Amino acid sequence: MSGRDLFCPPRRIRRGAALTLVFASVLATGAATGAFTASDEKSSSRSARTATVGSAASADSGGRQEDVSEAAAEAMADGKSPVEAAERAVSRSGDRWGAVYSEGEYEEFEEALDGAYTGVGLWARRERDGRIAVARVRDGSPAEAAGIRKGDRLRSVDGKRVDGRPVTEVVALLRGDATGAAAGTAVSLGLERGTRVWTETVRRARLSTESVTVRELGGDATVIKVAAFTKGSGELVRAAVAGTPADARIVLDLRGNSGGLVTEAVTAASAFLDGGLVATYDVRGDQRALHAEPGGDTSRPLVALVDGGTMSAAELLTGALQDRGRAVVVGSRTFGKGSVQMPSRLPDGSVAELTVGHYRTPSGRGVDGSGLSPDLEVEEGVLERAETVLSGLGDPT
Repeated sequence: MSGRDLFCPPRRIRRGAALTLVFASVLATGAATGAFTASDEKSSSRSARTATVGSAASADSGGRQEDVSEAAAEAMADGKSPVEAAERAVSRSGDRWGAVYSEGEYEEFEEALDGAYTGVGLWARRERDGRIAVARVRDGSPAEAAGIRKGDRLRSVDGKRVDGRPVTEVVALLRGDATGAAAGTAVSLGLERGTRVWTETVRRARLSTESVTVRELGGDATVIKVAAFTKGSGELVRAAVAGTPADARIVLDLRGNSGGLVTEAVTAASAFLDGGLVATYDVRGDQRALHAEPGGDTSRPLVALVDGGTMSAAELLTGALQDRGRAVVVGSRTFGKGSVQMPSRLPDGSVAELTVGHYRTPSGRGVDGSGLSPDLEVEEGVLERAETVLSGLGDPT
């Protein structure tokens, strides 16, 4: 266990008992690195879990942790896979957000939350026919230098066919997760563009995630897009708000944001709130609270955009802004991931995440299994509707 807390830890939690909201799509091979979209997340093998209210929070997490650890230890003694044994134990527990990660997977997960990853700089998506396409190529990346373009078909990685694989597996191959590939290692990509079929060898590089981006939306509106709450993203949001003109209205785009570090979501909330409650949560019945720092910008008209890919920490932020009347929420119902997991190290170094509680919005609304409803439900033309809403909110004071 790294000792780094992924869920904002209250002082009462002893050293080593770090809390995390583990959002399945925030695996290092997932959305935190921009690797796949919300729709891809829902179909990925490790992410295809649906939360239900109270599915595991009332269970004895301590007992379940012991069961999982014992299963892993017994498997090791018998020369079997401890990870598979632990996964079976988690499945039997009924904890629908529980998960088991190998030591390498968990390190990659934490690395992604730190805002960095090793890869080639391309985003992948799975088409309806199961083929893998390049959804985006990062500027200045090895993929761009190799001439790979958006829309190219990715046929193979190091000779392994990728058609029909979950995007998470494809990204793991690109990153070399199974071999612990470092920056500078080569990877062979089989590609197709129209009638051209070729193989390109590129070298992996250490890349940073683009968690927060800012752009003008015409008129006097500024869009602050938060892709994931990786390390430092909360301060980037605060800096973006401080850097916008005084008369600018703000669109906070949380669509497709699959969560991340709750501490960063609370910091982001502090950009728009003058202190006060952001969320409450429980750990085995012990109630705790998260508060924004005072001094946020409370006068600027604000619209928050959400959709079915808005998860966990992003839902926590959305709920705070909505409950406290700070933002008009526009879009579609959010995903509904609001449970708290506690990680524990297993005998072989792998990590089990088991549910110990849930968080609630300032007004006491639960999120897990239900999500949050927007104030204005919009499926198409969301940005255009956001501009209309902003124009009706008056001028900044």
